[in-house]
Amino acid sequence: MPIATMPPTPSPAEEAAALGTVELLEQLRQDRLWLLRQLDSGRWSEWRLDLAALERELGQLLEQVGDRLGPS
Repeated sequence: MPIATMPPTPSPAEEAAALGTVELLEQLRQDRLWLLRQLDSGRWSEWRLDLAALERELGQLLEQVGDRLGPS
């Protein structure tokens, strides 16, 4: 009969790094929202298309990272 192994328990350093990652992702989400609001208000009209593309890419990146990290 095979012996069941428990998944390794994360070290305190790994838990702190994960918390830092979660906080960083939240800050990036807030920054993305701020950028979107600025664009919607008509700010930086000469850069609007480039900034909107950047905002979309950032949104996709945050979604992919969130999927990899799992529910928080």
